[in-house]
Amino acid sequence: MKANHEPITIDRLRASYAERQKEIRARLRDFRRIWQTGSDRRLWEEMVYCIFTAGSSAKMGLTAVDAVRPLLADGNRAAITRALKKPPAYRFHNVRAEHLVTTREYLLRNFSMRLRDQLNSFHDPLDRRDWLARTPGIKGLGYKEASHFLRNIGFKGYGILDKHIVRSLCELGVIDSPKPPTTRGRYLETEQRMREFAASTRFDFDELDLLLWSMKTGEILK
Repeated sequence: MKANHEPITIDRLRASYAERQKEIRARLRDFRRIWQTGSDRRLWEEMVYCIFTAGSSAKMGLTAVDAVRPLLADGNRAAITRALKKPPAYRFHNVRAEHLVTTREYLLRNFSMRLRDQLNSFHDPLDRRDWLARTPGIKGLGYKEASHFLRNIGFKGYGILDKHIVRSLCELGVIDSPKPPTTRGRYLETEQRMREFAASTRFDFDELDLLLWSMKTGEILK
């Protein structure tokens, strides 16, 4: 699958969906299985992946998680930093190691790492994401990566508004600016416009998110 750097149009969108629909739906099923069958340890690994992906790339996030997987449960900051510095070195080895340890300590202290129970405790999807994005003890998850994490563990209805998605929405005339939102209000506004566009064009919202990302990157990862 190749990325196409031409501006996205509704005709291109529909053609790409016809080509990639099966793969997109299969990936969303993979995400749902993580919630259905995954342990709290598995959910924690996905959270770490999203912490590592922020400011980086999906592929580098995967590489970084592979490097620290034996350290996720109880590795200290120094050991995690050393693991992230090994080739191919992860650029943000110091700050992300700190984010991992700080977040783990917060989750252990307050919830005994029972992520599933805590995420299940929210009745409002916005409150669930707000908890991830705004809790001081959870480091490295803004609204984009909080949405990314929730999508990757099987929750529906969250837009991952990174530069690829926002640029696509701008090209389609859904929003006016290609700059990713930097505040909660702008994030919710952009997400709502994307949701309205999905409804008006009869795309599933979660499928549309993956479709736009794949059109810009040439990949359907996570």
